[in-house]
Amino acid sequence: MGMRYVPSDLEGEANKDLEDLRNKLLSRPSPGASGPTGSWRLFRPEVSAAKCVKCGICWLYCPEDVIAWTQRELPRIDYTYCKGCGVCASVCPTKAIEMVVEGE
Repeated sequence: MGMRYVPSDLEGEANKDLEDLRNKLLSRPSPGASGPTGSWRLFRPEVSAAKCVKCGICWLYCPEDVIAWTQRELPRIDYTYCKGCGVCASVCPTKAIEMVVEGE
């Protein structure tokens, strides 16, 4: 009989693993030579609370890492650095993210 690991706080460990992944593998948006890049965008993503299932796929695929997400919360988008590429909207399985014209 072998030993078996049983986590005492499964949700806490899962959140820690997600944070570790984020810190190790993903770059964070920051002021670069171009400054805040959100001013480049023509369209911005908007999240529908009614449609969002809080799966985190938008956070995972965002090429600029401007989406903050934790389990059981709606994704929050940092519009200062969001370029409006639309990747988050295209990968959302419930179509909860809509790209709207900037300024509307």
